[in-house]
Amino acid sequence: KKYSPAVVSIVATKDLPVLERTYTPFQDFCNDPFFSQFFDCGNQPKPGQRKTEKQQVGAGTGFVVRNDGLIVTNKHVVLDTDASYTVITNDGNRYPAEVLARDPFQDLAIIKIKAQDQTVVVLGDSDSVEVGQTVVAIGNALGQFSNSVSKGIISGLSRSITASSGTLSERLEKVIQTDAAINPGNSGGPLMNLKGEVVGINSAVASGAQNVGFAIPVNRAKKAIRDVELYNKIVYPYLGVRYVLINEELKKINNLPVDYGALIAKNDSGEPAVLAGSPADKAGLKDGDIILAVNGKKVDENYTLAEAIQSRNVGDKVTLKVHRGGTDLNIEVTLEEKSS
Repeated sequence: KKYSPAVVSIVATKDLPVLERTYTPFQDFCNDPFFSQFFDCGNQPKPGQRKTEKQQVGAGTGFVVRNDGLIVTNKHVVLDTDASYTVITNDGNRYPAEVLARDPFQDLAIIKIKAQDQTVVVLGDSDSVEVGQTVVAIGNALGQFSNSVSKGIISGLSRSITASSGTLSERLEKVIQTDAAINPGNSGGPLMNLKGEVVGINSAVASGAQNVGFAIPVNRAKKAIRDVELYNKIVYPYLGVRYVLINEELKKINNLPVDYGALIAKNDSGEPAVLAGSPADKAGLKDGDIILAVNGKKVDENYTLAEAIQSRNVGDKVTLKVHRGGTDLNIEVTLEEKSS
């Protein structure tokens, strides 16, 4: 009751061609230069003539995080750059929406409507959620039933899935699994705990399964919101290396000295292991180096190098513990902004 007014429906529309079916017996005369002068042919379409009209091409959900109309949703809800987006609030008001930022690495986007005094959600702490706790999902179910509410529990944490929507296929790492019913149209809506705090952004469901849904932890959205407020875009720091995570199997196959860390290596296409001009290149990292830790925290399958870097800010200095040729080195790197 308190926070449902902060949940909005998002509708995507686009000018699409439609076949004009209107055809009269006089059409043949209208096509004749002589007879056309005797008929009102001004509005007569030609057979097969095509025109365009606004059509709905998608629907999703979002939630207001700032009372001046700043809204969080999924990237795949507002992915089409040629479409127009309309936000429909819980009281039925409609507002044109501007897409401020689409996250380059995860299924998040920030949009804005010109409205004041909007009800806002409270953002919780997704790091504190536990398996078994009760959660509530709110969203525009099936693109028809706005502010539909479903209840479930946290079914699992730190899941990794590949989600597909239209032309977008994206790897979602360390997402929350829930059995709260999430249907098409729910995408971008909030997953709330019983305090009414948003702990996740509903993003995907497992096809062919019953009540297996996934939500992006809300703590990641906090960064996106902050970035848009500071930079008018979502920014990420980058290191500039290609790598594979080492495990026991990779250690044996490649006769490596450790069974953890990130091995800097070329990919299958032969692209360089260290990007020229990148922070890694400037710091002197080399092909074959093994990054063992970032700021003293061990890099492994539970704490990947990508996670270690993306959780930081542009301009941060990090110390990498690097194994090279039988020696461990401490190398300081200043992270830079990854350009699109």
